[in-house]
Amino acid sequence: MHAQTARCLRMLALALVVGVVGVAVLSGSANAAVPAPPAGFTLTFSDDFSGAAGTGVNTGNWLYDTGTGIFGTGEIETMTNSTANVFQDGAGHLIIRALHSGTNPTAGWTSGRIETTSSSFGAPAGGVVMMQSSIQQPTGGLGYWPAFWMLGNGFRAGGTWPGIGEVDILEDVNSNSNVYGTLHCGVAPGGPCNENTGIGSGARACSGCQTGFHTYAVQIDRSVSPEQIRWYLDGNNYFTVNANQVDATTWANAVDHPFFILYDLAMGGAFPNAVCGCTSPTTATASGGQMAIDYVAVYNKAPGGGGGGGGGGGTGGRTGPITGNGAKCVDVAGANTADGTHVQLWTCNGTNAQQWTWNTGDSTIRALGKCMDVSGGGTANGTKVQLWTCNGTGAQKWTVNANGSITNPQSGRCLDDPARNTTDGTQLQIYDCNGTVAQVWHMP
Repeated sequence: MHAQTARCLRMLALALVVGVVGVAVLSGSANAAVPAPPAGFTLTFSDDFSGAAGTGVNTGNWLYDTGTGIFGTGEIETMTNSTANVFQDGAGHLIIRALHSGTNPTAGWTSGRIETTSSSFGAPAGGVVMMQSSIQQPTGGLGYWPAFWMLGNGFRAGGTWPGIGEVDILEDVNSNSNVYGTLHCGVAPGGPCNENTGIGSGARACSGCQTGFHTYAVQIDRSVSPEQIRWYLDGNNYFTVNANQVDATTWANAVDHPFFILYDLAMGGAFPNAVCGCTSPTTATASGGQMAIDYVAVYNKAPGGGGGGGGGGGTGGRTGPITGNGAKCVDVAGANTADGTHVQLWTCNGTNAQQWTWNTGDSTIRALGKCMDVSGGGTANGTKVQLWTCNGTGAQKWTVNANGSITNPQSGRCLDDPARNTTDGTQLQIYDCNGTVAQVWHMP
């Protein structure tokens, strides 16, 4: 679903009774457990939508976007957070339902769009990330436009589409029982990625995708050269984009960073209209079509082929800058080697104060001949991080995770940029792991 302008969802209260429009348990669709990770991967995020019938999404995992006709694609629905449009059915499914009122087929539609609170889903250099969901596509006719997709985390920091990257894992239009996979990148219109169309698979047949659940997945593979994005339907790789299909800068800006995940069910707009050669929806389009989601899962494989989320994988002795929130570098204040010197964020400058060695052998992260250290060996939220003579204690042990976080096992907490502050000189701390941009780090 093209993201040419900011897309949001908030609340539009609808005076509808759940018993009338709300909870429909899908016949013949047993709730499936989140699959075990593929060989070499670790599960890093999942939701199986096991909430009570008629409830909204878990707002610890998801945000609602709201709005009418503001998404830059020509779609005509109003996105809401009403449980008339977005609800768990009590049988292990999330339902996003489009409803119509009135007699004008291109007005009076409501539907839903959600996105993950976390924007940390990506592959580090040398690693692989896989996003997968089990979905039943909607019926209803012309104008329906379901989507399961991702946007680069730079979008939330004010970056522009399509340069920040968009990966469409599933789209279909007009209840045609197809699947489209697409990468959006570069500039619009035109550019190396042929925007606003993107680099796409075109329509691929998806037999039975409106009568049952099928799995849709993408793998971003940074362990191969050239890097790849691979699209899968029910485990079968049907489309691949290689990094050398565009220039290196375009690829890096669009792919080599974390993403957040979105679901939505749009009505009308440029894509369905282009496919049908008509204006949609029409008077024949049915109200109440719904996209049903059984689960979503993110799996990571760490650099070097390890299982991800463990000791960081890869080889020891890797040296270079560690970048974080606001593209700032982890820095030793004043390049001072005295014990207790602050470890802070600072504008990247290429100095030795920003050259860190990640030693997987002893789980230390070092600069200027000393170790990154949790002050006083503390374990409480907000304990500051400093430089200290290497001593082998738990205060100096760090686990570099495939999702971009860096954990201190002694405390069970993550390296954190306090309050997402990007001001030069902000001293880092440990804090409860939460998957926010304040805890996503890019290692050498």
